[in-house]
Amino acid sequence: MENGKVEPQHRATQPNSPEWVVTRRDVLKASGLVMAALSAGTCIPFAHGPGRKPSRRFGMVADAHYADTAARGTRHYRESLAKLTECVAFMNGEKVDFLIELGDLKDEGDPAAEKDTLTYLESIEAVLAEFRGPRYHVLGNHDVDSISKEQFLTRIENTGIAKASKYYSFDASGLHFVVLDADYRADGSDYDHGNFDWTDTNIPPEQLDWLKDDLESTAKPVIAFVHQQLDGSTDHCVKNAAEVRQVLQESQRVLAVFQGHNHAGHYSPIEGIHYYTLKAMVEGTGAENSSYATVEVHDDYTVVVTGYRRALGTEMKQA
Repeated sequence: MENGKVEPQHRATQPNSPEWVVTRRDVLKASGLVMAALSAGTCIPFAHGPGRKPSRRFGMVADAHYADTAARGTRHYRESLAKLTECVAFMNGEKVDFLIELGDLKDEGDPAAEKDTLTYLESIEAVLAEFRGPRYHVLGNHDVDSISKEQFLTRIENTGIAKASKYYSFDASGLHFVVLDADYRADGSDYDHGNFDWTDTNIPPEQLDWLKDDLESTAKPVIAFVHQQLDGSTDHCVKNAAEVRQVLQESQRVLAVFQGHNHAGHYSPIEGIHYYTLKAMVEGTGAENSSYATVEVHDDYTVVVTGYRRALGTEMKQA
């Protein structure tokens, strides 16, 4: 460590091996609530070359869980304000096309109170609003602790998207992006004011029909976002994940799916689609325990994730 700068660490393996291609790219430590400066350049050999910016590049963050409440276990809720401030400043500097958060933007206090929870949401969204570009959200289960989906959606911005939209799609930089909502119980009812078991997560038939139609309506390559995982059958996964994957596979357009929820992170390729779960921002104390990433989509549709702080990076080639 020199002058407060954390040197980047990276190692590479084959993209389809059980290990990830790890490219931790640390930035300068935060000083107080706002970082003093950010590191520049790249530390992965397959990123864009000198003087050439990638034509498709966006930023993402997951599981900030902000609440003005004491830490519980490894989750340091209050620190997410400073961590997200660093992330947004970095993304502004990088001039990414847009910034998306993958769910669980906020949390609740102990004891939980609707009024307090709304204040937490407004505070963390104000930090995200400092991003100088389009921004988007994915509904996470903790986003509807103490409040409803409607209360959440009216207090955030999904650029160019109708306020009431729980799931939606948009085009940017020659790609089609799909945002899914798995905050539904098995009976098809919305998560609302904490009326759910976090392991009972589903994408209802109506949304699946919408997804099929949406994928059929575009000729562009597709990237999808969802909070709960689609690449397995663990408690962190959507109960009808296999059915959702089938829809994505049949379109033959989906390059990758980006997810949150599982704070440890995860990656798996399934039937030609790459499923990447970003590590949680809330886990651990100090700026070094933050997590966020940029994603580049190259002309050959190779998808390159560059991780910052604890986030891991990988190169995901198309078969």
